[in-house]
Amino acid sequence: MTGYQFGLRLKQYLEIPGNPEKYGLDGVATTDKENAKAGASDKSKTVGGLHKIEANPEKSKHLETVTTRIFALDLDLVNLRKETYTDDSRNPQMDFGTPEEDALRRDATVNAMFYNLNTQEVEDFTGRGHDDLAAKLIRTPLEPYQTFKDDPLRVLRLIRFASRLGFTIDQPALEAMRNAEIKDALQRKISRERVGVELEKALQGPDPHEAMRLIFDLDLYFTLFCDPTVDPAKHYTPDTGGCRALLDELETLMEDGSSISQLLLHDKDEQYLAWMLAAVVPYRDAPDPQPLQPGRKPPPPIPSTVAREGVKATNRVCDVITASYMHRNEIRDLVHRAEAHRRRPERANGASSSPGRDVLGMAVRRWGASWRSQVLYSLIVEMLEQPDRLDAVQRRYSIFLTHLQDLNLLDAYTFKPLLDGKQLAKALNTSPGVWMKEALDVVMAWQLRNPDVKDPSEAIDEVKNHGELTSSLVSHFLQLTVRPLFAKSKPNSLTEQGRRKNDPGLPPKLSMMSEDVATTPWKSEKNGVALDLLAWSVQSLDANTVEKYWHLLVPPTLTLVDDVEIRWKLMGVGLLRQLLAATPPSLLERTGLAPVFEDALMPCLLHLPSLTPEPESIALLSTTYPALLTLARLQFPITPPPTSKLSPEAGRQHYVKNLDHVLRKGILHSHAFCSQYPGIVKVLYDNLTVVLRELGIDSVKHIKYILPLLTDTLSHPLVNAVQQQDLLISAVLALQAVIQNGWPRMVEYRGEVLKGMLSCWLAIQDSGVALPAELEQEMKKAVQMLQAAVAEQVPWDDEVAQLIMVDGRLAELLR
Repeated sequence: MTGYQFGLRLKQYLEIPGNPEKYGLDGVATTDKENAKAGASDKSKTVGGLHKIEANPEKSKHLETVTTRIFALDLDLVNLRKETYTDDSRNPQMDFGTPEEDALRRDATVNAMFYNLNTQEVEDFTGRGHDDLAAKLIRTPLEPYQTFKDDPLRVLRLIRFASRLGFTIDQPALEAMRNAEIKDALQRKISRERVGVELEKALQGPDPHEAMRLIFDLDLYFTLFCDPTVDPAKHYTPDTGGCRALLDELETLMEDGSSISQLLLHDKDEQYLAWMLAAVVPYRDAPDPQPLQPGRKPPPPIPSTVAREGVKATNRVCDVITASYMHRNEIRDLVHRAEAHRRRPERANGASSSPGRDVLGMAVRRWGASWRSQVLYSLIVEMLEQPDRLDAVQRRYSIFLTHLQDLNLLDAYTFKPLLDGKQLAKALNTSPGVWMKEALDVVMAWQLRNPDVKDPSEAIDEVKNHGELTSSLVSHFLQLTVRPLFAKSKPNSLTEQGRRKNDPGLPPKLSMMSEDVATTPWKSEKNGVALDLLAWSVQSLDANTVEKYWHLLVPPTLTLVDDVEIRWKLMGVGLLRQLLAATPPSLLERTGLAPVFEDALMPCLLHLPSLTPEPESIALLSTTYPALLTLARLQFPITPPPTSKLSPEAGRQHYVKNLDHVLRKGILHSHAFCSQYPGIVKVLYDNLTVVLRELGIDSVKHIKYILPLLTDTLSHPLVNAVQQQDLLISAVLALQAVIQNGWPRMVEYRGEVLKGMLSCWLAIQDSGVALPAELEQEMKKAVQMLQAAVAEQVPWDDEVAQLIMVDGRLAELLR
């Protein structure tokens, strides 16, 4: 009768009314719901249903069995059998057998005894089970070599029995277990799944140290811990030197109650992982596998592969091994830095200083929930490599762990960020995207540095109000988000430090072909958010931070300014203007970039209609002129920095010369080609006003060129258009600047000024259109300024009276 047949008979028996009650049972589960609860605890009186497990020789499952549960006990129902083996497989030929035959085929004498339900006696058919049990001895019922030859898995089963029961394996069995043929059979004939099951049971048992000791003492390490998919001739040879002593030290660590034991080995799961990590330590120096194809992700490290393929470790265990191996150097560095700071805090500065709370907290978060096991791996590797300094190594890690505990970072991997991605994107005024994950890490690092901050609004205020968090985000965005996108299109006029090259070389070859996205990835739509982050970074600068990030800001900004497309050029000019506004004069002087900036900006003034659409031209000119003026003020400040080679007087001369250049090559040149475009002319007049005020009395030399332009515009007004009204106001304001700064010459030019003003006034009167209030106010103000400039030198009242006699409508303007 097979186990399945016996199970069916048992079920039929218990289904007969009254039979279950004889044994204090309620019957057999009949539904899936009842079966799930049946036998779940010792108080459950329902017998679980039968679960048949088919024989599967390929997985080392040679016998069909049936399982059930009664009183929280899992019962296997199998028949007595005997086995016949061949030399090339551990899969036996199964036949029904006698109790003695069944006992003799088992692994050990202590595992070959039966309990007779009828006589209620223990039956020892090997004749040695009782004695071996009393002597705590593990030996095989038959001759050891043949027993292991028939089924090499018995080697691991005896190791498990010995470590689980605290028994000793007898010498003949140990000698057979060391036999090369047995080890070869174990490696060749046993499925790795079964090897892994036995090893896991041993390491999760009461004495995993003994199991690992036996594996090393019996020279079974490479038999078990290897990658069977690799040719043995090409397989890395693990270094097992010192591992036997390491096992003893690890066992001591688990039992000594130290901070290491309490913080790294405080539960069964972490202790099991500790033994698995110790098992792969011999592979600590194995070379890292290379990607199978260029650009592809490399395979897992060899220790992890050995665990996965050699003993079929679970994904979780393999992940912990991989993380431990990958992070071992980082962990060791942090541990040593923490110890160095404790020993000599006065020397701890710069990169070698004690890691701060943010550095440690982010490391724990990066290592994840298994960080304790990863730190333990680093510890046992150092213990193995420094066997004569074990106390010092353990003390070093104890200091590190205590430091983490004092900083309340043991659970840092569970800390909830104050901000989520949407909140951060809103604070930065940009779109969410893949950039958020790493940016949120920056926020978390700030959060770790400021543990008292609990309110998300405080983090948002830090972002918006240019606090410490702002600087951290700027650094992150510029280095990791923006810089890679502009790496292949950096201006050849700059050094790596953002300074001017003495020999920039030849300019890049111009081409009418479309640019390759590979060289200008910042133009890709998917990278648009990077430009938003660049803009935010520039807006967030001040004099204290602009120098720190100068080398990261200038290249992408100039790249945008130099681009042929107006939309990128416009963005670049706007960024450069903001960058200059935050730049101290001393920084611009040290880097020598003023000529580079000027050479980039001046060509922007040539983007005029009709080659450039008027709206785009207006936008570009409106941004470029203020940028040039900001650059000029920065290059030649009123009060030069102490390092400047120019005196204030010489600086003023250079400043005037610079503005003269902008006025002639920019404003006057553009007006000559675009006087028919009111929008363009308005932009020119608006910036002319600013330039004239900056020049002051030095603007006199330009009056003969400027005044005719203004009077011509005022003499031919088209007041029906709103755009034309705005142009007239700009022209009058520019005229005011001419009068205010060139007043010594107004006696000579008063006729030209009055010509433009009076013509404009009368033309508007003749048109029948109501005079715009702002225009009327500014025109009257201009007349008053002219009067103040010339009244002491000419008969102003008489001249005005004559003009009013000609046309009385002028009285309101002139008086």
